Amino acid sequence: MSVVVGVGVIITNENGEVLLGKRCGKHAPYWSIFGGHVDEGETFEQCAIREIEEEIGIAITKPQVIGISNNLETYQLEGKHTVSICMIAQYQGDEPKLMEPDKCSELRWCSPDDLPEPHFEASRNSIALWKSKQFYQG
Repeated sequence: MSVVVGVGVIITNENGEVLLGKRCGKHAPYWSIFGGHVDEGETFEQCAIREIEEEIGIAITKPQVIGISNNLETYQLEGKHTVSICMIAQYQGDEPKLMEPDKCSELRWCSPDDLPEPHFEASRNSIALWKSKQFYQG
């Protein structure tokens, strides 16, 4: 088995809220920030821009790497080892919309201090790194 690298993008609005989605399908019933697996030959920034466009139909600019999370809880529970590149992007514009309703059933802007549960490990780790201004979650 190999380790999978993904990006998770904390999208914030002018009120300091974070955009979350309620997952359905194989990652149900978890809430999570948006993102996905890095394709071969792709930068983290390119992956973030592509995934956000695919999942919620918005264009983000200048996503920045803010941390790395080694998601071992998910590995212990599911046998899938992922490493997340945690990124952040400020967004102002039209309301995001669900582009993949088979993967996500609801969008919600939330306070980073009051996250809905159950919450996906990689998302929880990314938001914790951002809030604590730390770079690495092992």
